[in-house]
Amino acid sequence: MAHLQCTDLQDRPTEFLDLTSLTLDEFQQLVPPFEAAFHAHMAAWRLDGKPRTARQFSVYKNCPLPTPDDRLFFLLTYLKTYSLQVVQGRLFGMGQSKANQWIHVLLPALLAALRTLGDAPTRSLAALAQRLGVAEADAATVVGSLEEEPPPVATVPAAAPASPLLPMTGPNGASSAPKTLLNRKRVIAARKETTR
Repeated sequence: MAHLQCTDLQDRPTEFLDLTSLTLDEFQQLVPPFEAAFHAHMAAWRLDGKPRTARQFSVYKNCPLPTPDDRLFFLLTYLKTYSLQVVQGRLFGMGQSKANQWIHVLLPALLAALRTLGDAPTRSLAALAQRLGVAEADAATVVGSLEEEPPPVATVPAAAPASPLLPMTGPNGASSAPKTLLNRKRVIAARKETTR
């Protein structure tokens, strides 16, 4: 089964940028810290998520992601396109279960590499202000100017937690499906008359 590899797109920088959101230079800067974080993770854990007890990690001959470039390319392509794992696995010559395992192993390695480079995403305004080297008020204006107009807010109960899924889902009501009582002695679950 033929599959996509990083070397397939080395001479097509526009397609590489479309699939990964990184230029080739940015990609090459990210590979060494990513690979170091990957090997640090694999020193303690196996690919199936269990603790490593015996052998150390080595790349097998039939590994679908044999090089550091292929591993990073696989993960960045998944994060950019966010395809189904079945599709991602098919693109890279593996099944869905192996794609799932690789994604769960490579994501922490990517986050560790981004932290090493100082490019990890921040979750707080204080961390963003520290990274930009400005006051929190200035960072708030930067964030405020980047935000679009807020979407119309759906009616949410006042005691509801701040969850992104809450405005999209409504409360569960009673099912309108008819209920069949199977514990009665006499249940008619078929037509009373035969049709010709």
